[in-house]
Amino acid sequence: MKYVNKPVRKKDAMQLVTGKPVYMDDIAPKDCLIVKLLRSPHANAIVTSINKIAAMKVDGIEAIYTWEDIPQDGRRYTQAGQTYPEMSPYDRLIMDRHVRYVGDVVAIVAGRDEKCVDKALKLIKVQYEVLEPILDFHKAKDNKILVHPEDNWESLVPVGADNKRNLCAHDETGSGDIEEVLKNSDVIIDHVYHTKACQQTMMETFRTFCTIDTYGRLNVVSSTQIVFHCRRILANALHIPKSMIRVSKPRIGGGFGAKQTSISEVYPAYVTWMTKKPSKIIFTREESMTASTPRHEMEVHVRLGASKDGIVNGIDMYTLSNTGAYGEHGPTTVGLSGHKSIPLYGKAKAFRFVSDVVYTNVMSAGAYRGYGATQGLFAVESAVNELAAKLHMDPFELRMKNIVKEGDVMPAYYGQVNTSCALDRCLERVKKMIDWDNKYPVRDMGNGKVRAVGMGMAMQGSGITSVDVGSATIKVNDDGFYTLAIGAADMGTGCDTILAQIAAEVLDCSIDEITVFGADTDTSPYDSGSYASSTTYVTGKAVEQCALKVREQICKLGAELLKCPESEVVFDGKFVKHENSKEIQVSLTDIATASQCGNNIALEATVTNSSPLSPPPFMVGAAEVEVDLETGEAKVIDYAAAVDCGTPVNPNLARVQAEGGILQGIGMTLTENITYNKKGKLAENSLMQYKIPTRIDIGHICVEFESSYEDAGPFGAKSIGEVVINTPLPAVSDAIFNATGTRFYELPITPEKIAMAVAEREKEQA
Repeated sequence: MKYVNKPVRKKDAMQLVTGKPVYMDDIAPKDCLIVKLLRSPHANAIVTSINKIAAMKVDGIEAIYTWEDIPQDGRRYTQAGQTYPEMSPYDRLIMDRHVRYVGDVVAIVAGRDEKCVDKALKLIKVQYEVLEPILDFHKAKDNKILVHPEDNWESLVPVGADNKRNLCAHDETGSGDIEEVLKNSDVIIDHVYHTKACQQTMMETFRTFCTIDTYGRLNVVSSTQIVFHCRRILANALHIPKSMIRVSKPRIGGGFGAKQTSISEVYPAYVTWMTKKPSKIIFTREESMTASTPRHEMEVHVRLGASKDGIVNGIDMYTLSNTGAYGEHGPTTVGLSGHKSIPLYGKAKAFRFVSDVVYTNVMSAGAYRGYGATQGLFAVESAVNELAAKLHMDPFELRMKNIVKEGDVMPAYYGQVNTSCALDRCLERVKKMIDWDNKYPVRDMGNGKVRAVGMGMAMQGSGITSVDVGSATIKVNDDGFYTLAIGAADMGTGCDTILAQIAAEVLDCSIDEITVFGADTDTSPYDSGSYASSTTYVTGKAVEQCALKVREQICKLGAELLKCPESEVVFDGKFVKHENSKEIQVSLTDIATASQCGNNIALEATVTNSSPLSPPPFMVGAAEVEVDLETGEAKVIDYAAAVDCGTPVNPNLARVQAEGGILQGIGMTLTENITYNKKGKLAENSLMQYKIPTRIDIGHICVEFESSYEDAGPFGAKSIGEVVINTPLPAVSDAIFNATGTRFYELPITPEKIAMAVAEREKEQA
């Protein structure tokens, strides 16, 4: 292959590294009204009165909107960027008289500049009837305090939701007699694992600007992953036709799933629709930390039964998920905690997976890379590591006995066949990369520090089966260059480049000859958006098929110009030639020119693709962690990973994806913590308090690829975006166990926890 599986530089690389104006605030009109939000100081309260008289007198203030401007009995909406009908409940209003967490929106203020808006925000007087909140998600289900008591709450899909029980979703699934299997198992691991609501902390905060165009339509330019879903969300929120809204995206400064929820768009959209003036909103870092949609807090109870020779016979899992004040992504994330972890163990005779998603009075959760699989894999993989320790068996060897293999039916993965899998080779590769045999389990460094190793494996998906849709339009332009229009959103992942590589491979042209345009609801073909690890697999296949159709059209017009049957010509990327004579040919440039005069053959095509399969990518990771037994400090010295993402379309971009995901997973394991006070206020409201690791905090990360070939993917490709975050949690946790002798079932594992555990263990041994 000439372009696929090659380390091509990102198409937008030079624009980004040289600081060109490509992000939202760079291109926003200079006369935008500045929009800011007044937020609730209470976790659960009813707004009894709002006095905005003094605030409206501030020079430069254009408008102040409150719940009184929003019909409280109208149809609610969801901010979740999901295919309609959304599984997330319709439980929001633009502004609600009932505020449900510290940070919920009380008023929208729009003015000439930040100074006047900030002044006006301080002058708004709000009276609240403060209610008792539900802050503990263990107590939420069937509590007498209801987060959503309103009658116009609505669930469009039967996901087991019931707002009168604080229940956002409930599900039960299984195969075989799990109780019988567990009863007959030689060893049972039974623990509860707790992960907190980690923040995506992308560098570019949430931001949007809006204008009214020539035709009176609302134009929305936002840092979003979901332009088409965003249009529907705004139409539902504002109660205006979708035809009156256009949504497009500029370059995105990171998303990681955070921008799969329309967090910022509705507020400037409302201002512009009401005033007909341009407006913009830019979330502060504090707002992004306290009023966004982080990863769902989950508690996962795992019962795992195995034989004495290490065969996993059955897995019983119950997941309790905290969706917070609103239900965005609540019903969908929880499923991945079981369906993307249990199937790794192909010899299991039975499984059961039960889940509850509950409302509480804290910031609502949403999509974050890994999307629930991360939490479930921490639990299941930690349980398997504990099983290996109990059986005095090497964790790699135990997994090699159990792993799902190519051709296996995976009952816990919706009964899908494992169509491509190199998990066994990933295990072998990582064991060598980390020098496991010489480092396992622990080495005393002789200076109060020890170094230990741990490992874990993971799977994810490639799009949502029979739901996600990817589309591509390719047209031939003057001189024979191409325009590729897509609805997927490049959020720094490089999908514009990867999709161009796929098109270039089919069209036999250079990457520079393909201009990529997207995403824009007016001009892009429909695409679900960039999430669920779908872009390369789902949209990439659409691009491949679209490029093949364009080749056919080029050959058809070329044959007409050569006055010969289409079946007798071939196209080499530059010329359409007669198959029997090199001299009988016409250039692509001449074909493109001829298409513009007296022509009835369209040199363009649009293809839409949805897949009945979601072939899992697989990954194995191993961590070497140095632990200071006196201070409790734990540092990842080395991390080795092998990924099966099918054919890596761009190995450099795939490797960067993996390295970034691993770093995020390490942060979730060791440093990223959130704490609420008794009134529901979040303490970690900036990057001073919320600690994400940087490159200087981590030692060496090495990523290699063990490629399978997925027939349903473009040139054999599967996904890579999400699976890469999942292995550090169990790997680093198990390394800390090997270093200290104590297992931790809650993340993050902070130095304080480690130091206290070491001290307690030393006291017991004294």
